[in-house]
Amino acid sequence: MNRTYELMFIVRPDMAEEDLDKLISTLDGQVTTSGGTVKSVERMGKRRLAYTVRRFSDGMYILLTVEGSGPLVRELERRLRVTEPVIKFLTVRVDEEQKRLDKVKQIREARRRATPAPATPETGGEPAATAPA
Repeated sequence: MNRTYELMFIVRPDMAEEDLDKLISTLDGQVTTSGGTVKSVERMGKRRLAYTVRRFSDGMYILLTVEGSGPLVRELERRLRVTEPVIKFLTVRVDEEQKRLDKVKQIREARRRATPAPATPETGGEPAATAPA
């Protein structure tokens, strides 16, 4: 069953651009050979880390959005674990959150359609006269 995952990883700040391109293309190739698809690759650039990791206080952030199975994600994580320039990584499954947001959106749309249109004010301004009995 294919699910959607966000894979964020941080590489050393001194890593060459060509090496980073090679790492991303290697991960992309692994995803496609395992039957998954890479939806997007976002390079977030060099940023300061919240705390020192492996003696680095800066890192280059990359966000991969991947659609695939659990074994595919385990293989990607294994590769990131053994790749020396990768400082840290985190994988998050986002399809459940997207499903929840879609459901909330549908409920809101249903409520909008169910509420009656606002009443228009009556013209004339005087109350209707009643006939004497």
